[in-house]
Amino acid sequence: MKSTSDPARRIKLGDIAQRLGISTAAVSMALRGGSGVSQATKQRVEAVAQELGYVYDRGAARLRTGQSNTVGVVIGTLSNSFFGELVCGVDEIIGEARKISFLLNTREDAERQKELLVRMREQSVDGLILCPAPGTRSDLLETMHDWGIPVIQMLRSVSDTKGDFVSADYQTGIETLCAHLIRLGHKRIAFLGGNLDHSATRQRIKGFKAALDRAQLPSDLIVKTASDSSGGRDGAAKLLSSENPPTAIACFNDRVALGAMAAVRAAGLVPGRDIAVTGFDNINAGAEAYPALTTVETHARDIGREAGRLLLRRIEGPTMSNERIIVPTRLIIRESCGATLASRDIEGTGET
Repeated sequence: MKSTSDPARRIKLGDIAQRLGISTAAVSMALRGGSGVSQATKQRVEAVAQELGYVYDRGAARLRTGQSNTVGVVIGTLSNSFFGELVCGVDEIIGEARKISFLLNTREDAERQKELLVRMREQSVDGLILCPAPGTRSDLLETMHDWGIPVIQMLRSVSDTKGDFVSADYQTGIETLCAHLIRLGHKRIAFLGGNLDHSATRQRIKGFKAALDRAQLPSDLIVKTASDSSGGRDGAAKLLSSENPPTAIACFNDRVALGAMAAVRAAGLVPGRDIAVTGFDNINAGAEAYPALTTVETHARDIGREAGRLLLRRIEGPTMSNERIIVPTRLIIRESCGATLASRDIEGTGET
């Protein structure tokens, strides 16, 4: 039951403070998740706030603190479950900090991305986590700086040296995967998928070429396609119909790999027996496919958490040095490359 007889009256911090016998400042700090009050006090404040029907006034808070307690999370697609895991990681950290995240989808369109960033500026967000769309101009970071908005680049970077950045170790991940295929005896390996307009593809291809060059194998069998299952089907069909088809296809991501396996079956072949197919990201659909997909675990949720933490640090310390966080990957061997988890256990290379 609310402590006021007027149901239209807005509950204030002072009402909570009076009920608990503590200061209004302590109530405010507790509701903001500040470190100056005990966990027990936070729980008591939250319980009374809920009982009284207190609603946080973000407009008033913005006037007091100069912060909106909102952040923008701008990604390229909502149809890939990998990005869902990524966003869950971001939201976990941002939510713990009592901030609200706006989720925006660029649809991998640099022009639409510009519009969305303007909208985030209009919303006075405290910061942005951005997975840059293909074709993003390299001066984006300067624009964000001029707007006074901290930005964390996630998965893809518009500069190899400037700005804060969080991603998986794409280069090492694909090198490890290709080294495994080479140990299985493959000498003609193709790379399928990706867009060279963003750094995530370039890092994968760099690792692909490094592994094959080290083994003195041809490293030029690279086919660009859309980074989804339809792109995987089309690209794999093209590879399989060539005069000298590959014996293994290393795909840009798991969605491309699932499409590639469909093309292999359509050609009357069996993935994992007649040709090896591998993915990248370790989405659930890959583990549930038949045959189960060999892939590289990129720890999407951990990347999201790291990006969230870095953004909070950047908001509190706008002049701190840039940070670039690279999350290690792990090779997961399943049946699609002709090996099973039971029969392969390679030590010392991040493989399982």
